[in-house]
Amino acid sequence: MLEARALRDAFGAFLTGVTVVTTMNEAGAPIGFTANSFTSVSLDPPLLLVCLAKTSRNYQTLTTARGFAVNILSEDQKDVSNTFARPVEDRFASVAWTPGPFGSPVFADVAAWFDCAMHERFDAGDHVILVGRIEALENTGKTGLGYARGGYFTPATTEKDLLANVEGSLSVGAVAERSGEILLVPTASGGWTLPSVDKAESEGMDVLELQFAAEIGLKIQTGLLYSIYEDTKTGCQHIVYRASLGPGNAKIGRFFPLQDLPLAEISDSAVRETVKRYAQESMLGNFGIYFGNHEKGRVHAVAKKGDA
Repeated sequence: MLEARALRDAFGAFLTGVTVVTTMNEAGAPIGFTANSFTSVSLDPPLLLVCLAKTSRNYQTLTTARGFAVNILSEDQKDVSNTFARPVEDRFASVAWTPGPFGSPVFADVAAWFDCAMHERFDAGDHVILVGRIEALENTGKTGLGYARGGYFTPATTEKDLLANVEGSLSVGAVAERSGEILLVPTASGGWTLPSVDKAESEGMDVLELQFAAEIGLKIQTGLLYSIYEDTKTGCQHIVYRASLGPGNAKIGRFFPLQDLPLAEISDSAVRETVKRYAQESMLGNFGIYFGNHEKGRVHAVAKKGDA
């Protein structure tokens, strides 16, 4: 017979995101609880699931509700997670929320939310599996909050640890995407490379955004760290971010579809492998962080995205 505490601890080794599941009770009052037992199920039809303990005080309300919402918390919403994981008198007093298009409460400043109709319910031991059909959603682009081994983590924490090892001259670049295409800029030899800028010690990490505005004429929103490597020939450290681009025409460079990148025209092997990896990982929606030099290194996994 498996010991429950040992099983729970082993389950906790899996890195998950953190959500708050919400609905309205029969009296029209909002209820919600913190959960990391959230999983995407299907794109067509659009389905997701959450697991709810049968001992939960929310069990009767959730299992009879016409729908529910899943709010994926952003990395700066640890306090929201803690509030909805505890027996607080009015959990909703400390969070900005509105009724979603299908009626369940959706939160402000989350990474994403899904407002769902109840699709199916399945008995699963001491839990019930609630399958929701997604009726409306919003994806803010913010980074989600992670949870593992009883503690929170964020990709920004991983980034900070990796950046602590960077020394010497520094080049900051980006795999800048828009609508399934990335922007490459020409090299002096007539090939292509990622847009980048040499960062002076006195400059901040916003140097790339400033260059894009001034030289390329596009607004860029840098996201998570994507690659850190040293060019051992020059001693220069390279940092590459994932980024999204705003509308408009680029003064410099050209957009290439991820499925048709000019790899043969990218002479820098490190850049070539970076954009090649980005295209592959985009298909899965699961990105890592490369750390090493321009020839070899390793990709650090970054998690993507119970009931209280």
